[in-house]
Amino acid sequence: MKLMYIIVRQDNESDVVNALIKESFRITKLATSGGFLRRGNTTLFSCVEDKDVDKAIEIIKNECGKRQKIQVEMPINFPSTAINYTTVPTTIEVGGATIIVTDVYRFEKF
Repeated sequence: MKLMYIIVRQDNESDVVNALIKESFRITKLATSGGFLRRGNTTLFSCVEDKDVDKAIEIIKNECGKRQKIQVEMPINFPSTAINYTTVPTTIEVGGATIIVTDVYRFEKF
C-alpha cells in the first residue's frame, strides 16, 4: 500500500477530486498555501494499492493539465542605492501537480 500526497492548485481541485472519487479512490483534502506565489493550493491524501498508483497519477495528469508559463512582476530590493524597491517581469511555471508517493507501514480503517 502507498500513501499519495497530491498538491494541486485550487483551480484544479474539484476536477481532480471528482475524477479520483469516480474511480473509487478515497481522498482526504486539506486547504494549503505556499509555493513561490503564495497562492491557494489543495493537498490531497490517498492510500492506494501499489497496483493503482499509476492509474491515480494518470487521472491527476489528465485533470491538472500541463504546467503553463506566466509572466509575473517580481520585487527586487536594492539596499545599496537610493532605489529601495522595484519590480521586474519574470516568467514562471504554474499549474500541474506535485505528487509524492511513500510506502505505508500500516493502514487501518474503522
